[in-house]
Amino acid sequence: MFNYTTYDESKADFVEIAPASELPSGERLFVDLGDKPIVILNIADKLFAIGDVCTHDDGPLGDGMIEGYNIVCPRHGAEFDIRTGKVMQMPAVVDIPAYPVRIVDGIIQIGVPKE
Repeated sequence: MFNYTTYDESKADFVEIAPASELPSGERLFVDLGDKPIVILNIADKLFAIGDVCTHDDGPLGDGMIEGYNIVCPRHGAEFDIRTGKVMQMPAVVDIPAYPVRIVDGIIQIGVPKE
């Protein structure tokens, strides 16, 4: 599982996503990187990127409510920490991917594992 809290930058390729100005505080940006659906969240001007698939039922997760640093799956209430991808509440039992995010020259970049 790729997790930004433990990633080695030499093992990640950073992909440019969008100008940071397109993701104001409190907003979300949905992107697909290859076959990986990802949601980038701006929470109080801090960016987080997680896989946009709930591991409980493979449905989209990104539209879920944010409670602190948790995102709540809109279908069955599973919760995941957006900082780490760690599952925090059942019915999910498998973590989701969390990706490193950075802003370089005003552009949001997400780190994805090198193939």
